[in-house]
Parts: sequence; C-alpha cells; structure tokens
Amino acid sequence: MKGLRWILPLVVLGLGYLGYTAIAATESETQVDNPAPPPPIVDTQFITPTQHQVVITGHGELMPLETTQISAQVSGEVMDWHPNFVAGGIVKRGDVLFSIEADNYQAAVLSAEADLASAQAALIEEQAQAAVAKRQAKSLPPTQVTDLYLRKPQLLTAKARVKSAQATLKRAQRDLDNCQVTAPYDALVVSRDIGVGQYISAGTTVGTINNVEVAEVHVPVAGFDSAFLPEQLEGIQASLTRNGTSPIHREGTVVRDLGIVEQSTRMMRVVVRLDDPYGISSPKPTLPFGSYVEVAFNGTTLDAVFKLPQALANNRQVWVVDGKGQLSSRALNIVRAEGQYLYADQGLSANDQIVTTPPEFPEAGMTVRVASQVAQENDDDE
Repeated sequence: MKGLRWILPLVVLGLGYLGYTAIAATESETQVDNPAPPPPIVDTQFITPTQHQVVITGHGELMPLETTQISAQVSGEVMDWHPNFVAGGIVKRGDVLFSIEADNYQAAVLSAEADLASAQAALIEEQAQAAVAKRQAKSLPPTQVTDLYLRKPQLLTAKARVKSAQATLKRAQRDLDNCQVTAPYDALVVSRDIGVGQYISAGTTVGTINNVEVAEVHVPVAGFDSAFLPEQLEGIQASLTRNGTSPIHREGTVVRDLGIVEQSTRMMRVVVRLDDPYGISSPKPTLPFGSYVEVAFNGTTLDAVFKLPQALANNRQVWVVDGKGQLSSRALNIVRAEGQYLYADQGLSANDQIVTTPPEFPEAGMTVRVASQVAQENDDDE
C-alpha cells in the first residue's frame, strides 16, 4: 500500500504532461491552419485635374415684358370690335381692336381744311400787297418807308394764321385716326370692358393686354451661386424648361440683373428674356405666362479642379492609396458642388489613386490591396 501511495502521484503527473503536450500540439496545428487574414481589397480610380463649366440653375415665373391698359383717346360710340379682342384672344401688332363713330371727327377735319385754305389765301393776298408796297417804297424818301407801310406786321399775322390752321387740321386728323384703336404689339387679351353701342369718354380704360412678343423670368440666385456669375451677363444663352408630363424646352437670353440683393432672402435676381413665348411668329412650343420654369445658364469656368462623387467625401475628406498600398486621408477644399459631384481645388495631386470603396473601418497607414491589381495577379497565375 505504501508503494501504491507513491506511484499514484507519479501517474497523475505523467498524465498531466501528456495532456499538456496534446494541447500544445493542437494549438500549433490550429495556428498553421488559420493564418492572419489578408489586407482588405478596395476599388480605386486615378484622378487628374480638369476644367469645369459652372452651370447656375434657378426657378421663376414667366411674366410678360409689359402690360398695357387700353383706353380711347377720343370720345364717342363704339361701332365694332375685333373678334379676337376677348379675354384669352391673340391680336397682332396693328390690328384694329375697336372703332369709334367717326362722323364728327371727319367733319372736324373738313372744317380744319377749309380754315387752312382760307388762311393760305389771306397769306397770298398779304404777300402780293407787301410786294406792291416794296416797289412803291423805292420812290419815297427813306423816312416815309416804315414796316407798317411795307405791310410786314400784316404779313406775319397771315403766316401765323396759316400755322394755326395747320395745327388745327393736324389735331383734327389725329382725332379722326384715333377713332380706330390698334394693338401696339402682338398681344394676349387679358380683359375687354366695352360693347357695340356703348359710349365711352376719352381716357376711359376699356381693356388690358399683355405683350406676347417678349417674356421675362426673374431668376433668384443664391449667395453661393452669385460668386460664379460672369462679369458680363448680357447675352448669355439660357435654357428654360417647364417640367411635367410633357416637358417644354425653350431657349432664352440673360439680359441683366436687377442690381439689388433682397433683404429677406439675401439673393439677387437675374432677368432672362424669352422671345415669342406663345409661338406666334415661329413654330416653337407655347410657354404661357404664369408657367413655373427651371432656368439654367453658364457661369464662370473653374480651372484645375478635381471632380469627385459627393458620396466619396466624408467630412470633406477622401482616402487615397500610396505606392506602398497604404491608406492616407486627404482634406479637400471644396469650391463647388453640383448635383452628385463636388469640385475641389486643393487637397489632391495629379494621378492620386482615390479609394472608391473604402474598408469598413479605414485608418491611416492601413495596408490594402487594389482590386485591379489583385485581378491582374490572378490572371497571371492562371
């Protein structure tokens, strides 16, 4: 029994040693079978500086260049009006919108013509008498020859009467011409407030028309866009689009800015002009007044900027891969953002390799593998 008491601890120690050896061997095999994971694979693209034409966009309402309230310049009874002189009608420049009874004004013209003829006859008579007096004055002493003797005052009076008669005739003819009220331009009729047989007085407003030869859009430009406005705005081409189920596209021209910054919005406004919005003089599609349109026109040009998808920049930083396959972050100076892209003028260099699919937890100095290089290595192995 005493021998067994000493042998049993030795057996336990032996078994422990054998277990330790087995565990150590298992760990070694596990380490050999499960090596450290390889560096993550990332997609990249090389980037170079480029030029970018800034496009400024805005929205506004299409408005007529001018609105005119039509009124009669003479009084009288309305005889007729143009069939298109109704709300929504289109009239052409020079069309007679309505006519006023002209008999009295025709009579006034005839009377003025008669007065003019009488004044001209009196002038001829005075000129003849002045010529006779001038011949007779040659035989008289100079002290007896006066302006009154030579009939100079009478001649001036006769000439003045002729001019007065001419002025009266001119006014009478103007009043007769004003019996027909014509459209000053191609126009959309907004309203008409007269009817046949109605008596109207001079100066009475009888309708309203909008000029359809030219329309304008006042486009608000935000502060971050105003920095990219060209110094010379006039003449820049602009596109106008009315979106919807059937979009309408037209081309206009920037003509000016309003010259002020609005206090409430801190925006300035640029005026874009559109010719023939209703397509009267051309086969262009109609863009009616009141349409809410999107306006786009070219601003300044950015030189030597890097174009990047906005999704790549996190807190104005991007990741690049250096020649050793290690990541490093670059802080960008973003000068412009348009749509899905941003444009930076500092923070990158030509031919930098931008990471387009960064690892889940990127860190500066992390080693990565570039997907294109991995694919090339696989092809070479095959």
